[in-house]
Amino acid sequence: MDVYAPQVWQPHERPTLPGSPSNPDHSMPKRVAFLLVGFIVAITGGLGNALVSVNLPYLQGSLGVFTTEIQWLPAAYVMTNVSMNLLLVKFRQQYGLRLFTELFLVLYALVTVAHLFVHGLGSAIAVRAAHGMSGAALTTLGLYYTLQAFPAKHRLKGAVLGIGFSQLAIPMARLFSSNLLDFGEWRGLYFFELGMALVSLACVLALKLPPGDRIKVFEKMDFLTFGLFAPGVALLSAVLALGRTVWWLDTPWVGYALAGSIVLICAALAIEHNRARPLLNTRWLINPNIARLATSVLLIRVVQSEASGTVGFLQVLGLNNDQMLTLWWVVMAGAVAGLVVSALYISPTRIPGQLLFSLAVMALGAYMDSDATNLTRPQDLYLSQFLLGFGGALFVGPTFISGFGAVIAAPNNLVSFSVMFSITQTLGSLLGTAVTGTFQVWREKYHSSILVEHLTLLDPQVAARIQAGGARGLASLSAAATREANILAYNDVFLGITVLALLTMAGMLTHYLWTASVSQQSKSVQNAQTGMATASLNNSGSR
Repeated sequence: MDVYAPQVWQPHERPTLPGSPSNPDHSMPKRVAFLLVGFIVAITGGLGNALVSVNLPYLQGSLGVFTTEIQWLPAAYVMTNVSMNLLLVKFRQQYGLRLFTELFLVLYALVTVAHLFVHGLGSAIAVRAAHGMSGAALTTLGLYYTLQAFPAKHRLKGAVLGIGFSQLAIPMARLFSSNLLDFGEWRGLYFFELGMALVSLACVLALKLPPGDRIKVFEKMDFLTFGLFAPGVALLSAVLALGRTVWWLDTPWVGYALAGSIVLICAALAIEHNRARPLLNTRWLINPNIARLATSVLLIRVVQSEASGTVGFLQVLGLNNDQMLTLWWVVMAGAVAGLVVSALYISPTRIPGQLLFSLAVMALGAYMDSDATNLTRPQDLYLSQFLLGFGGALFVGPTFISGFGAVIAAPNNLVSFSVMFSITQTLGSLLGTAVTGTFQVWREKYHSSILVEHLTLLDPQVAARIQAGGARGLASLSAAATREANILAYNDVFLGITVLALLTMAGMLTHYLWTASVSQQSKSVQNAQTGMATASLNNSGSR
């Protein structure tokens, strides 16, 4: 039997694209099962990395490594996650998504088990790299399972939920990671991660996706592109993950790595630009609409990094994760609400309005945080963080759908879209953390210099504070000044994020208004030409 032979489908069953499952009718219990499996698989794809990301300080202590070394964990995940998306689409088109997913789920589980017995930074990095590879498949697999839960008329809602489930990973990780650490220290995180991988493997084996069309798509040049693109992305990920920690201009290897990444990625793109059947369609990627979409998503990932800024701000105040649990429940509620609202109201005509509204909500939330003081506590941030969680979840689904419509019209660009969306989401998260973290350090130094200028013994209040504190008075005053400088710096970060969200919203609104104006003018010209033609025909008839 030729597995690549075209199959006969009913009109409603035909797969959307080669490599995707068909769309047969399902009973209601089976639809519910598909939805549950889709949620489990999608969460597994993001939760393991989220558990590590929110607990890096603790893992640093348990592994006995430096701050610069522990940053390799999130970097390793991004390195493999972005790179595997380059081959994943063609792999599932030629061999089926199931084979790829099962292979890497098994690999992921085996490496996690090994890390439980080999305690070291090297094995931890290997687990993160394996998770990045499997996560690249699980995100798509979770989307496909979720789509099977919805009939054709509600498929857009399924797409919003399927792509949005991963947005819940970070707030979920903050909610119960402390309990996992209490249960088994660092091994508690990895036992849970192993359990999620095994549950997902059992789910995809028990409930199989409907078959789809398979075609031969791989070419030898694809692997040359991958051989250049993957190390280029790896170097760029390392720069973004560690640049702020080792500081950008103080460490020579950061510059060398950045230069190497530019050379490798540009070489890969140059090869693709001149291929007849490219893996990455550079001409499509530089299309104004696609480039605008990618830029918008990248900027929003920077805006969404406000959440990590909030954590840093509260830690400056001396709070730990247990004291923030209610705040994370509020963030989770906001994310779920945004996901539900987006799914309920999604339609092609409403996408621009949803995107603009989500940006406005996130801008408002960030602005509300920009006047924090040393008396601010988690309960003061409930509304602002709810808005940020709501806006972030509301944004991602319509963004994905607006870009995927162009892929359906030109299926050969599926790989290009997948890589673009992965880079803007995953690599964009590293970029957001790097940008906001660097800006916070820069502003802290500025505010610290201003505050220190006023800390002079000639000031009676300063002298009295030092004298009252005895031997520790000067150290206490210095710590207070550093804390205040950090608070002011975080306020600047939140205000900067507000401005960025507003500028992005203004750019999108300008584009929508311009497009609407051009469309209206085109219709007016067409109507005028039709009227002139009708009048001409009438005159001819009267003669």
